[in-house]
Amino acid sequence: MNSHSKTNLVPVVDFGPFIDPTSPAEQKEKAAKEILQSFQEIGFVYLINHGLDADKIDGMFGWSRKLFDLPPAVKELAPHPPSGTHHRGYSAPGREKVKQLSESSRQLAHTRATNDVSNQAESGVIRDIKESFECGREDNEEMPNIWFPDGVFPGFKEACLDFYWTCYETEKLILKALAIGYNLPDHYFLQDHSKADNQLRLLHYPSIPASMLQDEKASRIPSHTDFCSMTMLIQDSIGGLEVEDPKHSGTFIPVPPIPGSIVVNAGDFLMRWSNDTIKSTVHRVRIPPSLTEGSLGESDMIPARYSIPYARLIFFRTSN
Repeated sequence: MNSHSKTNLVPVVDFGPFIDPTSPAEQKEKAAKEILQSFQEIGFVYLINHGLDADKIDGMFGWSRKLFDLPPAVKELAPHPPSGTHHRGYSAPGREKVKQLSESSRQLAHTRATNDVSNQAESGVIRDIKESFECGREDNEEMPNIWFPDGVFPGFKEACLDFYWTCYETEKLILKALAIGYNLPDHYFLQDHSKADNQLRLLHYPSIPASMLQDEKASRIPSHTDFCSMTMLIQDSIGGLEVEDPKHSGTFIPVPPIPGSIVVNAGDFLMRWSNDTIKSTVHRVRIPPSLTEGSLGESDMIPARYSIPYARLIFFRTSN
């Protein structure tokens, strides 16, 4: 599954009619049908004029960079729990997903403890070379947030929560658009998302030797689908996201950053909810398409990448 298509097949849809309350109904319907068609054909869509303020996005990326620039000991003051179901707090590189080429818990423990990327070939372990911070709504008793102690990294909590709720408003508009695309009442999907059970993630992919990604000694994010109903993704300018062409298994299509856009993809639950008419498409993060793999030397470095995914974690219907 290493071949590529050089053509970006992910459509770009103007979401402006759902942001402007004076937009005619036919303009909203047109945008809604285009989004639904994109989800049905490839599972991904770019949205422009999406309503998320550019300054607020830049500000959140600023907080993300400051967070990941903190010393490791400080970042570990808000640790992700050992449980694989409590998705909150900070995760150091390699802690989220690990693929072992050989059975060696001792070697795996060593790489987790040292965060030493360069020893992966010797240890026989492929790690996701990224670090993350995750948060949700403050009143979620089943999955409470994990913040830094008072006085440590002031302002970060408030910035995350503000951005979280801003993204939620955009998510609701996208769900309305999907309902309109299906010729359903615009609140149809909202009743299944009556709580803001979402996950805001800040992701940092450190700079890494190109050879490690080329030789599959390490990964940024391996091929996967999203176990949620929908994900909104805000990328920096580096790129590297790829989606599998549904018509050509094993062929991956670059989804390069488009200034002013967000990327939205359907998850597994939305696919099931639609009776598989919507696609939850396999995707991954690899070497940015702006860099030609064949021209990269062993000592060349892939630049750091930052992204902000906002995902709807669960999909449920409330009782009436």
